[in-house]
Amino acid sequence: MVNCCGLVTVKNEQVPLKSIAVEVSVQGHVATVSSTLQYENQEQSPLEAIFVFPLPGEAAVCRFSAKIGQTEVVAEVQEKQKAQEQYDDALSSGQQAFLLEESDESPDVFKLSVGSLPPGEKASVSLDYVTELAVQADDGLRLCLPAVLNPRYQPQGSDSGSGGSAQVSSVPAGSVPYSLSLSAHVSSPHPISRVESNCPLDPLNYLNTEKTQATVSLAAGHQFDRDVELLLYYQDTHQPTAIVEAAQASAKPGSLMGDPVVMLSLYPEFPKDVMSSMTSHGEFLFVVDRSGSMECPMHLGSGSQDRIGSARDTLLLLLKSLPMGCYFNIIGFGSSYESFFSKSVEYSQKTLDEALQKVKEMRADMGGTEILQPLKHIYSQPCLPDQPRQLFLFTDGEVGNTKEVLDLVKTNAGSHRCFSFGIGEGASTALISGVAQQATGHAQFITGQDRMQPKAMQSLRFALQPAVVDISVKWNVPKEVSVTPLSPPIRVLFQGQRALLYAQLTGESSGDTEGSVTVKYSLAKQPVENQLSFILKPAEDTGMTVHRLGARTLIQSLEVEEREQDGEKEGVKEKVIELSIQSGVSSAFTAFIAVHKGDGEALQGQLLRRQVPTPSDVESKGMFTDRCL
Repeated sequence: MVNCCGLVTVKNEQVPLKSIAVEVSVQGHVATVSSTLQYENQEQSPLEAIFVFPLPGEAAVCRFSAKIGQTEVVAEVQEKQKAQEQYDDALSSGQQAFLLEESDESPDVFKLSVGSLPPGEKASVSLDYVTELAVQADDGLRLCLPAVLNPRYQPQGSDSGSGGSAQVSSVPAGSVPYSLSLSAHVSSPHPISRVESNCPLDPLNYLNTEKTQATVSLAAGHQFDRDVELLLYYQDTHQPTAIVEAAQASAKPGSLMGDPVVMLSLYPEFPKDVMSSMTSHGEFLFVVDRSGSMECPMHLGSGSQDRIGSARDTLLLLLKSLPMGCYFNIIGFGSSYESFFSKSVEYSQKTLDEALQKVKEMRADMGGTEILQPLKHIYSQPCLPDQPRQLFLFTDGEVGNTKEVLDLVKTNAGSHRCFSFGIGEGASTALISGVAQQATGHAQFITGQDRMQPKAMQSLRFALQPAVVDISVKWNVPKEVSVTPLSPPIRVLFQGQRALLYAQLTGESSGDTEGSVTVKYSLAKQPVENQLSFILKPAEDTGMTVHRLGARTLIQSLEVEEREQDGEKEGVKEKVIELSIQSGVSSAFTAFIAVHKGDGEALQGQLLRRQVPTPSDVESKGMFTDRCL
């Protein structure tokens, strides 16, 4: 069945969202993104505007406010059902209310409800989120502002087909009736080499002679009809760093916000003799999305390749680069799935030639995006002796049952590593990054031809690295300080690839007292040790970014634990809600709610609902059928 995604708005319907202004503050490897959305009711009746939009899957929404006239109302984080009831009560009594909530199916989709906006009234809605910046194959740091929300296909019989799904109004990208302005302030301990983007930028403006601070803006007149990607390049990016952030003055000592939090960026360096003996073994399974939506273009630029074409090119490159002696197979999926070979075959010139010919003939002709069945089939097959299983997944991520997929991958994580490729703009970050994280692999996002090759080859290099096992983390701090890890245990390390750790520091330390963290692991049966020392004294005026990212990391771990136990483990959901409210960070079980009581007079007239369209690469003329028309 097709979910309620992708319904096109009624023709000539007034759309109340007028513009979006974004300010980005980058500090090294993390960013705070502040978005202001301007609404205006140009109709003759009170209005409720619904806007469903994407955010990075790892983002932590940490502030939400609304301004009506000269009055600003700052939202509170509440348990989700309680917040929804408060919103409905406010609307039924004629008050103005604003509700921001995470989708039940996927943490990278949010729904914003702006209720009871009187005729002629303007409202300004602001939301802030913090996010880590992913390191790319060319050492750039990637910040993506997702604009394109591709409708998510809901497989028949999926657990996620409940009433909690977010309804999306989409229009062809390029027809979006609101604009975007964006400015970014970049600060780094290392000189900033350059900033690149897939959209036109004004020239980079350095703020000091050391080139450690700079500003950059989108060129004027940008239509928010495609993802905006910023790539930041620093000198000496592979230096391990530590940031100790001071506690929130108003928070209770001993609580997460009331204690300092440390964020460590580690870059493991493997022994050269181990790296020179890359494995030539492995079972390489390439799982390729062949659903109808893979016919859509990668992006809206002129001459854009279609997604299935990009997947083909990436797959051809990887196939030609496999080592002799390994095994491989290719599985295409849509509403059903099919394999090139009945079982994995040994890599030889004969099997390679046969596979290359079949890949060149591969089309996006297999219907909807049902990813669970091919994964279940793969997991039901026994692994080959002495051939570690490496799964490469290529998809545009247009699924509505993201959490179900992630839970399946995690359950089977011990049998394989997963290297995922998000193909095209609007690919679900929650799905693409999530499967790689759960199966100790690595995620890449391919939105154009220019950076496909280095990304594909980096993932293959990682797959050919021996798996790192027996990872342990030891904290060495003064006895008056205790450490509470906020990050889940490290399960994967790759040569030169950043690993982030968050921890809460409780207790007092004096002056320039040092602490350290030691990461030990085994690689190709050799013990390896990496250490990073840091000053325990907190840095002031960091805006609580590290605390919120640490809180989000812990919240996501607890949410996975709650799903694994089917909600039966006592106290996990309650702990998530408590942590979300305390830190002011979004979760699956909470929502932001703001109510403006105004002058106390009930609004007159029937309340109209308007879906604000989100740009989609799918130019749908009716109900979305997982196909590019």
